Amino acid sequence: MRTLTVELGARSYPIHIGSGLLNNPDLYRPHLSGSQIMIVTNETVAPLYLEPVRQALDGFQIREVILPDGEVYKTLEVWNRIFDALLAERFARDCTLIALGGGVIGDMTGFAAACYQRGVDFIQVPTTLLAQVDSSVGGKTGINHPAGKNMIGAFHQPRAVIADTDTLGTLPQRELSAGLAEVLKYGFIRDAEFLDWLECHITGLMSRDPDALAHAIWRSCELKAQIVAEDEFESGCRALLNLGHTFGHAIETGVGYGEWLHGEAVGAGICLAAALSARLGWLTEAEVERTRRLIASASLPTERPADLAPERMLELMAVDKKVLAGQLRLVLLTQLGEAIVTSDFDRDALADILA
Repeated sequence: MRTLTVELGARSYPIHIGSGLLNNPDLYRPHLSGSQIMIVTNETVAPLYLEPVRQALDGFQIREVILPDGEVYKTLEVWNRIFDALLAERFARDCTLIALGGGVIGDMTGFAAACYQRGVDFIQVPTTLLAQVDSSVGGKTGINHPAGKNMIGAFHQPRAVIADTDTLGTLPQRELSAGLAEVLKYGFIRDAEFLDWLECHITGLMSRDPDALAHAIWRSCELKAQIVAEDEFESGCRALLNLGHTFGHAIETGVGYGEWLHGEAVGAGICLAAALSARLGWLTEAEVERTRRLIASASLPTERPADLAPERMLELMAVDKKVLAGQLRLVLLTQLGEAIVTSDFDRDALADILA
């Protein structure tokens, strides 16, 4: 096991990464202030990993709520089931929620923790690659709206993140690829050397080489922890973590939640961002092609969905959390390994890229 810390003063917390962590009581107990624990998971993860977590929490008052699996269920109605369970069991303000699952479960559980009795503790136990390298770290929580992804939510930091790499053994290959989109993102925005390493080791990552995966998860979490510590509430550099996401969220909303996985949409979005960056003279065509090859080598799409019209894409991109004063802002690449957030781009060039 390796541990790093998200440095946020009194709200700092550890990220534990390693094999066989799910049922280790020593990783949970320092972060439990009361005896009541609500485990939130889904129908896919519960049969696999609920029991080991329950064993680690022996002696506490444990309840669970099991939600349906999938992005399509990241809604206000399904989210409310968490409150139904908390209230039915008379959970108090010193309770702890545990998010056991992927990004959807982590986002919904964290948002519920932010809201229940005006804020209670929660612990992230991510079971997908995407959640282990991205969504479980940083305190972004929320649910979707039909008009836009993650448009309803709150910043609420977990007390700890427990990333058991053994859970990746049951992850479908498509979900593994989706997680690699977020891993690649870190190299593109802040670490050209890591990007080179990923390019050399993408075959090992795709075949689940444990050493390669462990390094990729560690470096991704290390980079995200640094960025969150610098800018917790996304008023500056944290927005760089959204490379490809404005395009990607529009794709997810446009085709219908769950049709494309989040990482698949982000992969296509990174390629679109690279193409627009080249139009602005920041990347060469060779660098755009390198970006597309790397995304494709992770079995991710490199183009927007053919049945999603460019005009609809632009309409959906306008419903984005980075829009300020009516201006669409995008994360673009000034070089591979360095990114900026800007509204200073040619709208006609954007339309051409989408077309």
